[in-house]
Amino acid sequence: MAFPNISTLISGGDVGRTRGSKDSPKRYAITYLKINLTKEANMLTEILCLAREYRTKRVKDARDEAKKEIDAYKKEKDEELKKYESEHLSGNLKAEEDANLEAEKKIFEIQEAGKEKRDVVVQKLLDAVFEITPVVSTRIETSQ
Repeated sequence: MAFPNISTLISGGDVGRTRGSKDSPKRYAITYLKINLTKEANMLTEILCLAREYRTKRVKDARDEAKKEIDAYKKEKDEELKKYESEHLSGNLKAEEDANLEAEKKIFEIQEAGKEKRDVVVQKLLDAVFEITPVVSTRIETSQ
């Protein structure tokens, strides 16, 4: 059904109808306008809902994309850290091995010196323990 022109409806262009009748052109036009306004309001509401959904989807997509970028950046930095540690840790391991070898050498030298001079050291220790020689402290004042 095609709707008539609104100006024709308002001006009373329909012949055969009286002003006070139920089907007056003004009442028909007002009803027609109300229906159209309701349809437009429904369409606008639908458009707004779609816009909100679209905006929400864009925000979610942006958040997901940002999270992916953050994860990729984090992974990249972790790999850089592992690479840096592996490069510099090997130098530390070598230094640690060198220090351990040097410490073992010193311990061996001390043990050898102890074996060679054991008797002399034990004798000096025994002499120091058993031979008591009293010594007067220099801090004590002598009274005359």
